[in-house]
Amino acid sequence: MTFDGTLDGRVIVVTGASRGLGRGMADWFAAQGARVALCARVQPEPPAAPAASYTASVDVTDPAAVRAFATQAADRLGPVDLWVNNAGVLEPVLSQRELTATALADHFAINVGGVLHGTQAYLAVLDAHEHRGVLANISSGASMAGRAGWSAYCAGKAAVDRLTETIALEEPERLTAAWSVSPGLVDTAMQEYIRGLSADQFPSVQWFKDRKRNNAFNEPWWVAQTIASWCFGGGERPASGIARIPDQAG
Repeated sequence: MTFDGTLDGRVIVVTGASRGLGRGMADWFAAQGARVALCARVQPEPPAAPAASYTASVDVTDPAAVRAFATQAADRLGPVDLWVNNAGVLEPVLSQRELTATALADHFAINVGGVLHGTQAYLAVLDAHEHRGVLANISSGASMAGRAGWSAYCAGKAAVDRLTETIALEEPERLTAAWSVSPGLVDTAMQEYIRGLSADQFPSVQWFKDRKRNNAFNEPWWVAQTIASWCFGGGERPASGIARIPDQAG
């Protein structure tokens, strides 16, 4: 997947953009000329690219904070063309015998509530600016099937898939597309944490270690480039709903 166009004049928001996949996507978008608004619990550094940017410390579990960030982003940079709900966590990694309802609710508050709050904030600024745009919610292949130890993560990502499918049906006048994007395996700090787990904690750990040994990953810029090509490249878009980033290695 290649992107031969330009993002000059485009405004893109990325949550969870202080590190990992979010940071890598943000840097690529900015390098292509996009004006980017970035948030995370720890305020992201502005990208090195010369395009305009806005960064803020935002807890995505706080709907008022997300709404204020969205308003500031659109006021400073212009109407938002693409909103990427990327903020999320993996923990807790526990069997269901050990998982408490409180721990599950705390996980959902970030991985599901954060997507809901970001989506609602995006719709509000689209309304305010009478604009149309694209929503991309970062999901995971874990949304499609359970993995032992990942009850919270698998259930949360499945919820993200369903939220995305639903908002695409509800908001066709504001959203030109809404995708729940599985980015493939990206070698972030989350992957390092996974590979450090024991087989007792996470029985699938060897599969992730094998992927590391074979360097079988998608890079953040590849994920960003693919999403940009869907949004702005002029080619065929995936249908609204579930979208998968192709393997970078082909």
